This record gives sequence, structure tokens and C-alpha cells, in this order.
Amino acid sequence: MADAVVTLIARKKMVKARAGVIGLPPIVGMAFGTGGVDGAGDPVEPSVSDEGLKREVYRKVVDNFTFTDDTTCRYTCTLTANECVDEEISELGLYDSEGDIIAIKTFKSKGKDADLEMTFRVDDIF
Repeated sequence: MADAVVTLIARKKMVKARAGVIGLPPIVGMAFGTGGVDGAGDPVEPSVSDEGLKREVYRKVVDNFTFTDDTTCRYTCTLTANECVDEEISELGLYDSEGDIIAIKTFKSKGKDADLEMTFRVDDIF
């Protein structure tokens, strides 16, 4: 299974925010894509230098977030029955209020049927 990565864009923002040069834009949504697998259907490793998903198909504001402990924030986003119908979701990204993808995760394709909701949860762990 492929690991999740924090993008170079996010790392640049974090180091500047820690120095007090900028405020860190909050995570506001999830981007969903179909380009996270190779020809055999296996997840491809995302790169820190990726500036976006391979084949982004949809963006949506997160439903909510919770702190599961002192160093972890869990973001939750639900695709409703009429969103991403017939798409094979295999990658997702967290994006910030400036629209930049700050983390990417790839996984085996998940087919999205019209009569189902799908909920995705991503932990931001420090």
C-alpha cells in the first residue's frame, strides 16, 4: 500500500508559519481523483513534489474535523449519492484555503455507485 505524503508546497508553508513569516492556511477540503493506481490496479507512490492529484475529478469542503489526540486531527468528508457517480476513486488530497494540495494519499480503486454515500477519513498526524 502506498504511503501518504505531505507535499513540498505544504512543507514550505509550515516552515514559514513556524518562523512567524506567514499564517498557516487551514485545511478546508478534500480533492478526489482517479489517477492513484497503475495499470495493474496497484496504488502508485505519491511524491512530495506533486502539486496536485494525477487525475482530480472533484473537490469538496470537509464535513468536519476532530482531534483524536493532542497531535492528530481527523478530517472527514462524505461523497453523497449524486457525487462522483461511476468514478473509480483511487487518490485523495487535503487542500487548504488557498486551494493548494497539502497532502496526498493513494489507494486501490473504490467504485462509486449512484445509490451509495462514501465517507473518507484522513488523519493529519504530527
